[in-house]
Amino acid sequence: MKRSVFYHAGCPVCVSAEQDIIELVGKDKLEVVHIGQDKSRIPEAENAGVKSVPAMVTPNGNVLHINYGASMEDVKA
Repeated sequence: MKRSVFYHAGCPVCVSAEQDIIELVGKDKLEVVHIGQDKSRIPEAENAGVKSVPAMVTPNGNVLHINYGASMEDVKA
């Protein structure tokens, strides 16, 4: 089974959303990527269509932007 990927940058908005998403989706169905700590994953997120974090990419490739925390440009800086 393919998992959703939740991208975030570690800000309070992102951490709160991460906990909510884990509770809704289940930890076993979700890969959490902290792009503030692993900047090598930024191109992957952008190629998937992520414009801001927190965001979740579903197994079907849909991008769900959640409660705007930071733009990808802010994360890259």
